[in-house]
Amino acid sequence: MEQKELKLILAEALKFGADFAEIFIEQKETTAISCEDGKIEKINTGIDYGMGIRVIDGETTSYVHANEVTVQNGLGMAQLAGQIAKAQKGNLVQEFQPTEVMQEPEIQQHPAQIPFEQKVELVRAADRAARAYDSAITQVSLGYSDIVQHVQIANSRGVCTEDDRVYVRLACNSIAQRDGIIQTGFASAGGNCGFELFDETTAESLGLESAQRAVMLLSAEPCPTGIMPVVLSSEAGGTMVHEACGHGLEADLVHKGLSAYVGKIGQQVASEKITVIDDAAIAGKYGSYSYDDEGTPAQRTVLIENGILKQYMTDLQSAERMGSAATGNGRRESYREKPVVRMSNTYIAPGTDRVEDMIASVEYGLFVKHMGGGQVNTLNGDYVFDVSEGYLIENGKITRPVRGATLAGNGPESLRNVEMVGNDLGYAIGTCGKYGQRVPVADAQPTLKINGLTVGGTGTEKRACEK
Repeated sequence: MEQKELKLILAEALKFGADFAEIFIEQKETTAISCEDGKIEKINTGIDYGMGIRVIDGETTSYVHANEVTVQNGLGMAQLAGQIAKAQKGNLVQEFQPTEVMQEPEIQQHPAQIPFEQKVELVRAADRAARAYDSAITQVSLGYSDIVQHVQIANSRGVCTEDDRVYVRLACNSIAQRDGIIQTGFASAGGNCGFELFDETTAESLGLESAQRAVMLLSAEPCPTGIMPVVLSSEAGGTMVHEACGHGLEADLVHKGLSAYVGKIGQQVASEKITVIDDAAIAGKYGSYSYDDEGTPAQRTVLIENGILKQYMTDLQSAERMGSAATGNGRRESYREKPVVRMSNTYIAPGTDRVEDMIASVEYGLFVKHMGGGQVNTLNGDYVFDVSEGYLIENGKITRPVRGATLAGNGPESLRNVEMVGNDLGYAIGTCGKYGQRVPVADAQPTLKINGLTVGGTGTEKRACEK
């Protein structure tokens, strides 16, 4: 819409006396291809177009959305949202401010320009690579998706901006079976980028990686249980920082008292070796954007610095409650939902320790190369994670693969028990769920050595100490 039309709708929303009004307009084109048992099972393409209007008065928020983007419909939606807020007097719309110029991601091979047949062949290539690895591979499932999203955001405080986002992703899951044992292996790649993603990470390499992981686990022994040092490889991605730490640093959960980090700004909450950053402005990463879904510029936010809690991630509403500036973490799945505080690209900053020194320092423990799923209680920070690929560390060397391992602990406590931080950094991608909304994210960490983690498994119990 033109600015004069946006102002007209915002004024209509505010005329009943609300404090704040916002318009979010979205056009999203999606392509999704799934493959099962060597056959293309589903192909979905579509365009989603719509508008949402949010009105806030004090602690009351109303949200109205529709898939008809016209001035007339916008005025009716604004009136409804404003009336729901139940305010008594009108407020004014501030003049729109000049938009800050942000560096747009460089898309070299836009997915809209890639022939559909080439996308299908990408999926088939990953399938062939996985199946060719070993006769034990009995099933391969793949999913490709690309999303081209354009958003326009305007609010009564003078924000008026637009953002273009392009996301590409390929995921492969392989199942291996031998002698009654069934194991799975997963691999994925994605980014806020174009088809050039597959110049660096090929479809064949992803299929091969998932198959190798599944077959390796067939010969792995049951993981022993006990309290032991754990070395988390940078290849494992940032599951630890995302789940055990990141959600607890989202300001809306802090405001509700649902975080282990409530009231701890300025306090030591992790080892002095730990610095945690959320940065939506990293070029090409899966959680990147130029502006968040409230029009706040993407930025680098240091959450924990040398173990000291510095700040929380905020959207406009939570920032106002805390008397701070918004950090650009207001995100939504689509125009149908209001924005909430979400992570983008969240990572633990690299340190100075060498990976080989970490391994050598462990007499008996667990080396985690790849993480699986898990769950966390943000209220107290307790978590349980699956390990999809792990190995024993014995006498300072990585030895036998193990299966069925889990990690259990407490997020803040685990971060305080980090003894060594590697000089490497590895990313993983995912789709993060919160309040029923799902958004693309990336997380990362260097290799970490954590003392005293509880390792669960189906093997015999063994408690270990360090050298």
